Amino acid sequence: MVEATRWRENAQPRTMAWPIPQKRHVMAADDLSAPLRLFLDVLESGSFSTVARQQALTPSAIARRIDALERSLGCQLFNRSTHAVRPTSAALAFAERARRIVQELQLARAEVAARDGAPQGLIRIDAPTPFGRRHLAPVLADFLAAYPNVDVQLRLIDSFVDLHGEHLGEVDLVLRIGPLADTRLVATPLAPMVRIACASPAYLERHGTPLRPSELAGHDGLDWDVLAPPYAWRFSESGKPVLCRPARLRMRANNAEALLSGVLAGLGIAHLPTWLISDHLLRGELTPLFCDDGLPTPEPSGIYALRLTREADSRCRLLLEFLKARFGPQPPWDMALRNGLQRQ
Repeated sequence: MVEATRWRENAQPRTMAWPIPQKRHVMAADDLSAPLRLFLDVLESGSFSTVARQQALTPSAIARRIDALERSLGCQLFNRSTHAVRPTSAALAFAERARRIVQELQLARAEVAARDGAPQGLIRIDAPTPFGRRHLAPVLADFLAAYPNVDVQLRLIDSFVDLHGEHLGEVDLVLRIGPLADTRLVATPLAPMVRIACASPAYLERHGTPLRPSELAGHDGLDWDVLAPPYAWRFSESGKPVLCRPARLRMRANNAEALLSGVLAGLGIAHLPTWLISDHLLRGELTPLFCDDGLPTPEPSGIYALRLTREADSRCRLLLEFLKARFGPQPPWDMALRNGLQRQ
């Protein structure tokens, strides 16, 4: 069960003889930021259909909401064709402010949650080791410094079984990267997922640089052992989705950091997430492949926080808003990489 932002339809006016007390509604940050988040998702993916799949809506519903945003702004944000949705210059200028507004609203919501009953106590979290070590632990340290009455127990694990949420009940939140297998769990999206084919400069100097995904068959590679991510080695070539992978796998592993070590050592080409390799790409230790037009489109699945109950307690609600503000709508690792690719 994935949390989705719902748009409120215009209510029809009614005339009543006597005033009836109404339940007071407090508008949340998600209500305020929904049109902007939708705009940023379409800008990032370049596709109404991709965003529609992510939000369990139809492409026409996404198009109508973008139409409404364009009317409210008084300008066109996207040029649309049967094959692509391309941002206008106005959209690109608006995007940076929209990102800041969404992040500020999420932080404001976290502050409101913090004042609501002064959350305190322990939050127990399971997370995948590579992501937890690189990105989650530093953010948790900032969170704990900001909220001294809250404590965190973080368990970093490599087991794919655990990351499906099997230990929910023993912990409060499980961070999950990839498709959601159990629809009984409530999932809060934290960040999109982008994957890039990459290799070390030394490997490419010895074996040459593939110019298109179909040339991967002539190269060595590194890949997941048994439980491969469903969108690994999937690309777009000549406007069509293709599945292309190296013919010879020099290394297989069930751990992302092990694959990263092999790629850095020059063993071959791997298809790895940007949250894992962004720093290495920026430092020139790895070379991105097939990125002439910028970062690839985000995968339909992303990075989520799972829980058992729909209504999170005040501690978890506070942390979820903090994580959303730090990781989205455009993750810092993708923003840095996008800026780096533009300068190259």
